[in-house]
Amino acid sequence: MTERRQPPGTGGGAGPADGWRHHHHFLGTRHDRNERRTWIVIGLTSAMMVGEITAGSLFGSMALVADGWHMATHAGALVIAAAAYLFARRYRDAPHFSFGTAKLGELAAFASAIILAVVSLLIGAGALGRLIGPVPIAFDQAIAVAALGLAVNLASAWLLQDRDHGHGHLHGHADDLHDADEHEDHHGHRHDAHRDHNLRAAYLHVLTDAVTSVLAIVGLLAGRLYGWVWMDAVMAMVGSVVIALWSYGLIRDSGAVLLDVVPDRRLAEHIRDVLERDGDHVSDLHLWRLGPGHHGLIVSLVSGNPQAPADYKARLAALSGLSHITIEVERERV
Repeated sequence: MTERRQPPGTGGGAGPADGWRHHHHFLGTRHDRNERRTWIVIGLTSAMMVGEITAGSLFGSMALVADGWHMATHAGALVIAAAAYLFARRYRDAPHFSFGTAKLGELAAFASAIILAVVSLLIGAGALGRLIGPVPIAFDQAIAVAALGLAVNLASAWLLQDRDHGHGHLHGHADDLHDADEHEDHHGHRHDAHRDHNLRAAYLHVLTDAVTSVLAIVGLLAGRLYGWVWMDAVMAMVGSVVIALWSYGLIRDSGAVLLDVVPDRRLAEHIRDVLERDGDHVSDLHLWRLGPGHHGLIVSLVSGNPQAPADYKARLAALSGLSHITIEVERERV
């Protein structure tokens, strides 16, 4: 016997069964806000991109032209993030998405992480080329534009801060557990139930630009003050390594969601402990992330004295974030 129930009034259509219909709205609580802010940052980034390319052409600085085109790749990644927000919102009720559209954000984040990795390689290769064959740099103009770019990127990073991070996830009898929004498993990986990886990807893109701007300013100042022209390329290499590390972390986290990796092993074990009472045994348990702050759960139970699925769901009522629960109960064969 199985039960999959949503509160009355959450489904679409008409008829007496409306109270038992599912909805699959597993988008983050700040989805609309994050979408709006991403479009704003796209505008800022695009304006700065045009400004750098124009200034580089006027001042004869290939470094500025290159950084302008570098910003273009980030603008493209930000468009991917914004488009994912837009599509997920518009099609969240589409019946052909089995568990809603929230994972579009993870897909966009994964794509952005790949773009970050490519950007890292391009910056590293360009820096190596500059070390081998240095070129003249218009230091004053380059420093001024890099400083302006830093200001724009810091403003963009502020807009894209994830303010959902840190909300409580477990309550009631689960208080003995560590906050499930942010903890480490035995591999040392941190799992954040409410984290919006699509927003994180957009944030990392503008943060990447901010870091490269800081490193560029340091390198340019060293070249202007001490004649260390090579410092510009060295700082670019440092930035390349930092970006590569961020890219790896984002690929790991968004990829884990796309592959339905268990998002919180301690939560899964706690669910098993809660359900295995009075001779009931969990024969199969699937826990996965549906979207920011939303988990799906499918459990198969074997019992000598099976109860109604609603009774088992009541045991899990103190755990927030379990947004789609399916319970299957079978009588134990003697």
